Amino acid sequence: MTEKHVYDKMGFMTRAIHLGYDAQEAHGAVNAPVYMTSTYSFDSMAEAEAVFAGESDRYVYGRQHNPTQALLETRLASLEGAEAALVTATGMGAICSTMMTLLQAGDEIISHHTIYSTASSYLDDGLPGLGIGVRKVDLMDAEEFAAALTEKTRLVYFESPVNPSGEVLDVRAIADRARAAGLLVVVDSTFASPALQQPISLGADLVIHSLTKYINGHGDTLGGAVIGSAGLIDRIRTKGMRYMTGASLSPMSCFLVLRGLKTLKIRMRQHGESALQIAKLLEQHAAVSTVCYPFLPSHPQYGLACSQMSAGSGMLSFELKSGFEGATKAIDCLELIGKAVSLGDTESLITHPAALVEARQKIVRTARLARGVSRAMIRLSVGLEDVDDIWADLAGSLDRLV
Repeated sequence: MTEKHVYDKMGFMTRAIHLGYDAQEAHGAVNAPVYMTSTYSFDSMAEAEAVFAGESDRYVYGRQHNPTQALLETRLASLEGAEAALVTATGMGAICSTMMTLLQAGDEIISHHTIYSTASSYLDDGLPGLGIGVRKVDLMDAEEFAAALTEKTRLVYFESPVNPSGEVLDVRAIADRARAAGLLVVVDSTFASPALQQPISLGADLVIHSLTKYINGHGDTLGGAVIGSAGLIDRIRTKGMRYMTGASLSPMSCFLVLRGLKTLKIRMRQHGESALQIAKLLEQHAAVSTVCYPFLPSHPQYGLACSQMSAGSGMLSFELKSGFEGATKAIDCLELIGKAVSLGDTESLITHPAALVEARQKIVRTARLARGVSRAMIRLSVGLEDVDDIWADLAGSLDRLV
């Protein structure tokens, strides 16, 4: 493969397309080969012994590493401004592998009160079952953060922008407070992607992504990633991912994410332009009470958003004057926009978090809405369709509520 330094000084899109690969080393193939093998052989036992002694970085077994994975990891690390990356089977695989490596029974973590629902369930039920304490606070409130600190606290975990609301947290301020307390900082930056935000440059130690979302961008494969220093990533690969979760990403999925990565910046530009236009139109609609899209000039977090992101993503949330019932009715009347729980696809997708949580309570009685998420909130992932068509679908539905 081409030496990494050849592209180190080049732009984001050039690195996303070319970094780490030399076509002439693969018979001129413009796209990197997919290594569809689970196992790698050695010429001698001496070679094998060198690998297991940590003296060689040769490939051994697909669960731990694969050349297709390695290429994707090289590009992700570069785009985030980090030393190394580890890709996993899902975003939750990245979260669990990270937590199970860095934490042990008796430790505690501090999390923002509102995060992705499945990650929230893991923090509420999974980690406490392993003897790990979790304190959820408003991380934008320095006093709440200070009150949650104990001698057992090991790391701080949060998202920015936040799922499902889309609000942004001050990554640098939170990282500064955490570092002063000797804590690791882990930021899920899925809503932004590395095309819009690089949390490591703002003080984070590790960045997590659901590759399923914007980075892949086509809704056709699952994946996750954790990105940071070489030392931390090596620990997570050899412990959390290798023998605690086993959440390795398949070579074919790596290929699909590499394909998506090549157009990430262009796609994010269009997602953001369309989302801003939709947010402005929603602000003006008589059925809408509030819109949360921090790149709206009228939004109270506009200055913060501009200081740590280069532009807005396709994610926004809004509330209707007609509340829970109005949200359900509005979504049911949509024809173009898909009713789905995912995000970051080429297709526009919409969901009603409260309706799903209340349905979930029939199975899990402890399920509840996160702080700051109202029963009227709708989350919209603005896709790549013509923005006039997206708005026509939304407006036609909202007009029925007026």
